[in-house]
Amino acid sequence: MALVLGIESSCDETAAALVDSERRIVAQRIASQDEQHAPFGGVVPEIAARAHAERLAPMIAGVLEDAGVTLEDCDAIVATAGPGLIGGVMVGLVSAKALAMASDVPLIAINHLEGHALSPRLADEGLDFPYALLLVSGGHCQILRVDGVGRYRRLATTIDDALGEAFDKTAKILGLGFPGGPAVERIAKEGDASAVPLPRPMVGSGEPHFSFAGLKSAVLRAHESGRYEEADIAASFQQAAIDCVVDRLEVALEGMQGVETLVVAGGVAANASVRAALEGVAGGHGMRFTAPPPRLCTDNAAMIAWAGIERLSMEGFAPDPLEISARPRWPLDPDAEPVRGAGVKA
Repeated sequence: MALVLGIESSCDETAAALVDSERRIVAQRIASQDEQHAPFGGVVPEIAARAHAERLAPMIAGVLEDAGVTLEDCDAIVATAGPGLIGGVMVGLVSAKALAMASDVPLIAINHLEGHALSPRLADEGLDFPYALLLVSGGHCQILRVDGVGRYRRLATTIDDALGEAFDKTAKILGLGFPGGPAVERIAKEGDASAVPLPRPMVGSGEPHFSFAGLKSAVLRAHESGRYEEADIAASFQQAAIDCVVDRLEVALEGMQGVETLVVAGGVAANASVRAALEGVAGGHGMRFTAPPPRLCTDNAAMIAWAGIERLSMEGFAPDPLEISARPRWPLDPDAEPVRGAGVKA
């Protein structure tokens, strides 16, 4: 049985976790930075990096103490190496390098998006490859075919803004505070989803790519008009976003053969309305639907540790060199064709 230490610091969550190959989260700690970033209505990279640097070492020590193990008991030290805010990524990766060197334990550098992509397998032992994945995490919104560890084929991405960004921007427009996604979901429950006429960008298009910039602008105009209640704007936005996602998935799934499971992962996957709509899409295609529990949807170190275990169990596994660099951008499918607009962000 393998035991690995995972470290996550790509955005505004400082996290460490110990996970074993039996899919048990042996110990984990997560420190939120919501209070530090709330006055700015979004994540400030410099503040995030400083908070990671202050919190990470005692957090790692605490996780090891919670589990009653030492670094030498671990089979690998696993850290997010990108993509993300480069200052935070560097804090986590450099810490992992130092620990690996000091304890003579192998280092595994993980793509943060791969952590999300594989996180459903941590929670669902019956999830086998291949599966269709809607990855909605931070600045990323993609549809991928997952054929195995390290084997990702990107079928769609956003040409401008991501779904998570749209939720956060809507929350900021409505003055709902930070983080925005959960705030929009809460107030949307009190509103009428048909009250505000909002666009559905790309719906009806033959290509499966996403676009949310126009929807964000429409939310701003609706709010500035003074004609609508905030709850109605939130509910109407959420429904428009869901309609876009469902339509794009329908297009992508038509061309995906030999896949029996639809998976959603990433922060937006914690939204109950989004999950319910995706379950309907899966049912319409005769597919099984699965998603990680909400605690594994947002950024966390358990998913990074699990991705490390998946790598560790691969035939021909080799640890990463200590010279490996942090990466602000790191696509899961580097061979994917570029798309117009800001698709390069994927």
